[in-house]
Amino acid sequence: MSIVNISAYRFVSLDDLPMLRERFRGRCMALDLKGTILLAPEGINLFLASSRERIDAFVGWLHEDPRFVGIVPKESLSGTMPFRRLRVRLKQEIITMRQPAIRPEGGRAPAVDAVTLQRWLARGHDDSGRELVMLDTRNGYETTLGAFIDAVDYRLASFTGFPAAVAADRDRYDGKTVVSYCTGGIRCEKAALHMRDLGMSHVYQLEGGILKYLELTDGSYWRGDCFVFDERVALDSKLQPLPPLSRVGDAADPKHTPLPLPVGERAGVRGHAGDAADPGRASGNFPASTRPSSQPSPQRGEGANARSALFDESAASTRPSSRPSPQGGEGANARSTLFDESGA
Repeated sequence: MSIVNISAYRFVSLDDLPMLRERFRGRCMALDLKGTILLAPEGINLFLASSRERIDAFVGWLHEDPRFVGIVPKESLSGTMPFRRLRVRLKQEIITMRQPAIRPEGGRAPAVDAVTLQRWLARGHDDSGRELVMLDTRNGYETTLGAFIDAVDYRLASFTGFPAAVAADRDRYDGKTVVSYCTGGIRCEKAALHMRDLGMSHVYQLEGGILKYLELTDGSYWRGDCFVFDERVALDSKLQPLPPLSRVGDAADPKHTPLPLPVGERAGVRGHAGDAADPGRASGNFPASTRPSSQPSPQRGEGANARSALFDESAASTRPSSRPSPQGGEGANARSTLFDESGA
């Protein structure tokens, strides 16, 4: 049986978070869905997997809420379940940037669709003749696996470093059309809004991100594979999981070596748990590389060994907490805050 994997997000005001968490948890458990759902005052971000019938039932149920009508998940298929369990978490942000003035629900940055972007890439400029610059808003360990040709890559340690990286490099974009991109669209949407707030007028987000581009085009101008935050690790340009190797580090095809998730990242969750480690700074030197680095970012075991340690977003360390995981459900621990800041 093929497993249908979906990802989707929407920036929309949510003020009934505890109740909403229980509704989502109950519905997903009834349908036997696995994956992660993040809920925050600014919206929803989800990564789920199950059979076609159950996924379709969930999406139909999701659309019954007027706040989520019209959400169209991005899909890919896999032969096995890429998630081990279901997580429904409350967060301060569905993608952590720590720029409270940016409210995507108040108005989106202009978006360019995949087919139009492919045409621009073929010409090297937009429809008005402005030079095109592709800007990767993902973390360094993601861009290591694949990126658009000649894209600007800041080798970010976390998305919170993006504002500082752009501020130090803004002359690069003068008089040009910039298309920010990420895996599914959520990061590049916030990034494009931030750049517009800085006075950059010709900034677009790639509608649906890399996954939608690979779904709707032949993948030209993309090189490598697309990192995903589940146990598939990465998808090729046809949105197929990379084949595992029997021996890690096989020189015959090293790109197909399964990579562990970095410290602070969990399957199905982007830009949360590890972000406090490097608040407000980028990891790379300026000016940024226009090509992905051949040197992978430091990797550490969560994706490789499915550790269950908690990660404290408020701490200044990227090391897992030594405290044991809470037992007995959401209410068993002594935390009095509404939001779960321990990662996914």
